[in-house]
Amino acid sequence: MTGTDSRHDVGTRGAGRAEAGGRAVWSRDFALFFVARAVARLGDTMLPVALAAGLLEHGYGAGAVGLAMASTAAAFAGLVVFGGVIADRFSTRRLMIGADLVRLVTQSLAAGLFFAGHVVLWQICAIGFVNGVAGAVFQPGVASTVPRLAADIQGANGAIRIAESAAQLAGPAVAGLLVGFASPGSVFAAHAATYATSALCLLLLRLPPLPEGSGAATGRGMRAFRADLVQGWREFRSRTWLWAVIAVWCLYMIAVWGPTVPLVATEVVQQHSPRAYGLVNSALGAGTVVGGLLALRLRPRRMLRAGAISLFAFFGLPAAVGAGLGVPAMAMGAAVAGAGMSFWGVMWATSVQTQVPPDVLNRIHAYDVAGSLAMMPVGQALAGPAADAVGAGHVLLIAAATSLAVAAALLAVPAIRDLVRADASAR
Repeated sequence: MTGTDSRHDVGTRGAGRAEAGGRAVWSRDFALFFVARAVARLGDTMLPVALAAGLLEHGYGAGAVGLAMASTAAAFAGLVVFGGVIADRFSTRRLMIGADLVRLVTQSLAAGLFFAGHVVLWQICAIGFVNGVAGAVFQPGVASTVPRLAADIQGANGAIRIAESAAQLAGPAVAGLLVGFASPGSVFAAHAATYATSALCLLLLRLPPLPEGSGAATGRGMRAFRADLVQGWREFRSRTWLWAVIAVWCLYMIAVWGPTVPLVATEVVQQHSPRAYGLVNSALGAGTVVGGLLALRLRPRRMLRAGAISLFAFFGLPAAVGAGLGVPAMAMGAAVAGAGMSFWGVMWATSVQTQVPPDVLNRIHAYDVAGSLAMMPVGQALAGPAADAVGAGHVLLIAAATSLAVAAALLAVPAIRDLVRADASAR
């Protein structure tokens, strides 16, 4: 199947959905999925606070906290492509429920270890690794679930993005309160409860079948598994707009997002205060909510072009911090950056979900996630040495300039800027 053929097929399906259901987003089943994603995101944003507070309380240092987080990230990034193949071969709903139940058990175990005061680093890392494996099985199914629940896929993605952004704002604050008034173990217990809630919502969910003629792969054995993996790669490679975005995004992760996250934190805390960093971070989160709201209302014909234009806004965060501006200016830059990133995220997710055939969507999404995340640790690892060599402020200013170059590079690729939304013929 060529990229052109698949766009025509999916566009026809998108038109049919739009004619049948208009711009409908909310239904009983989408509401259940919405709650599952929002609650799970709330729990995930609580976890770094729990790990940091818990491990430091038991005598471990910052390196141990980083190792515990890296164990989850490494497992997820290394296995999510295989999770995409599994998701295309089996029931995505059952896989997601199973992954949530696994993480319910692991986080309950972690809570027990912290409550008992018996905290050993390798055990926490092992729990984190299992969580990463479960996440690699869970995540690919998210992409194919949204189009099956909502006629208005862009609106559904915008709503989910708003909920996840709000959860990201609330999660660290809730975790801080639990640590302050109870203990780190209570945060792990609450995290386990979020997975239980997600699993229950997915269990109650009635997921419509895939469109006729787009069934999942049915072959068995390692040979069939490898064939599915190769087919997913071919489908990914056949779409220039898809692999071109991922290629450009690798540069973004290395030179922009990777160094911006740790260096903004250290610079704002050192030059101002932890409270100032909290304000900047909250402004970033508030901006992502605004971006999600804009994505609910704006319906550009060329979604990736509009999304790439919005990415120019990210310049404000690293530029404001790198230039040593005051806290209000940094907060404003963070808010604008968050709005741009959030709007791009909805445009990108909707493009993938509507332009890619359902029978390979999970695998394509897995390649997307793996490619997007692969270079982030590289950027984070290079941030420290680069800051030591030329200064953190200069590195952030370089990141700001690179963010403009990345947005321009996306617009320079005809396959990206000229991609027409799949449901354009229905509007």
